Amino acid sequence: MPNEHVKSVFEIDPLHLKRKGIKGIITDLDNTLIPWDVRDANPEIINWFEKMAKHEIKVMIISNNNEERVSIFSEPLKIPYVHSARKPLRRSFNKAAKQLNLTNKQIAVIGDQLLTDILGGNLGGFYTILVVPIVQTDAKITRINRAIERRILNYLRKKGKITWEED
Repeated sequence: MPNEHVKSVFEIDPLHLKRKGIKGIITDLDNTLIPWDVRDANPEIINWFEKMAKHEIKVMIISNNNEERVSIFSEPLKIPYVHSARKPLRRSFNKAAKQLNLTNKQIAVIGDQLLTDILGGNLGGFYTILVVPIVQTDAKITRINRAIERRILNYLRKKGKITWEED
């Protein structure tokens, strides 16, 4: 279970994070910040990064995608990243936390997948925020995770463990 659920990263308020002691963000890239099949940042996401920086919240990208994909997005924005992360394994999350020079309790992990982003963040002791995927299409490998996630979410919804509605 994530600590929070929001429709998009744009609903994440830096002041809310700071009140929780959060000083850094480790965020997924594909379908969290931009659609999985888009290469470059749009003005809205650039403004989001600037808003976080203005409030002194460090941001780092962690992606299971390859270096070329992640660097094309991250390098023009001067956002540090970890590629080929093998989420939900903790190693890359811990590497990102070390690069941010923050403790796990001071970092929020943001992502659109329960089985990679949220599970990995929870295993590492991070604060986790699940976002609704930006687009409903996925890369082939992600489709398998989505099918499993739908079953988990339906089960949790029936048990009354989650209260948000899918759009």
